[in-house]
Amino acid sequence: MRDVLGDIAGWYASGETFGLATVVNTFRSAPRPPGAAMAVSPGGEVAGSVSGGCVEGAVYDLAQSVMESGEPVVQRYGVSDDDAFSVGLTCGGILDVLVEPVGPATFPEFAEVTAAIERHEPVAVATVVAGPGRIGARRVIWADRASGSLAPGAPHAGRLDAAVDDDARGMLAQGLTGQRHYGAEGERRLDDLTVFVHSFAPPPLLLVFGAIDFAAAVARIGKFLGYHVTVCDARPVFATPKRFPEADEVVVKWPHKFLEETASAVDERTAICVLTHDPKFDVPLLEVALRTGAGYVGAMGSRRTHDDRLARLREAGLTGAELGRLRSPIGLDLGARTPEETAVSIAAELVQLRWGGSGRPLTDTTGRIHADAP
Repeated sequence: MRDVLGDIAGWYASGETFGLATVVNTFRSAPRPPGAAMAVSPGGEVAGSVSGGCVEGAVYDLAQSVMESGEPVVQRYGVSDDDAFSVGLTCGGILDVLVEPVGPATFPEFAEVTAAIERHEPVAVATVVAGPGRIGARRVIWADRASGSLAPGAPHAGRLDAAVDDDARGMLAQGLTGQRHYGAEGERRLDDLTVFVHSFAPPPLLLVFGAIDFAAAVARIGKFLGYHVTVCDARPVFATPKRFPEADEVVVKWPHKFLEETASAVDERTAICVLTHDPKFDVPLLEVALRTGAGYVGAMGSRRTHDDRLARLREAGLTGAELGRLRSPIGLDLGARTPEETAVSIAAELVQLRWGGSGRPLTDTTGRIHADAP
């Protein structure tokens, strides 16, 4: 929904009821992940995509029907063994898509949800997609409160809602979107009821240190990948918003001091890229970075620079386990030369680590292309 927010917020504000299709589960090589969304306005305007074009026509028709009936539907799309062209999902994957009518009457919390997303405030939307009860029953969960119910009017609703609240908050902390299964009264050992939890966590952080041309390219591709990008350098003549227009923040401060001040915001989704390759900057910075909870810490430099850097960090007291977290030289081996190519190399490593890919050419691999996230 984040991708189509600009369009659907306006439709909602005008009082219209529109059709919202959301991928709630995938199998095999599905083209888009859970959470991908496509919206259809009452006038027939389309925003977003659930499959990159494969089944959009069928989803469009179903959205029109849902807007007329007012009843949400979960529809599975895949390739039929009897007729591979009957649906059009030619990649061989399978998608489960929730198509629901959204408007002030059906989703009264929608404006609050969109406002939270725009403020980068964590919020999750939990929706019943299979099992007993009402398909499309919804609950919105914030860090400190929740609204709606997944079993409105049922005597066990409180227990189910409480169980989903706990799980949704845990998923928000990890930035996870996906399905969870429960018994009718919230029992986690049962799978009678399927709930899709759509997490809208704040964008992960990309902290880029060193105001050089390579940093400008990394900032651009980091923004493209959905990161909140900060560029930091101690030299005010180089660290300027004009030189880094794609960055969300440009900070003039000694890198290690800035990271110490912001360490509480660093989590396992955070990527730290040290591009200074100057010992007076990167050694004290890496002392701090390798002791944070950042999921990725990479440093630019030649192999000789890397060996010298490791020696200095050992002298500073870092352990073997801490040094083992450092990815240096930074990026995957793509033969990159230019700043832009180097940025692609770094981005490729970030994507590989996020999804557990091998980093090898797909032509040299077998099995599923889209593996489960590690």
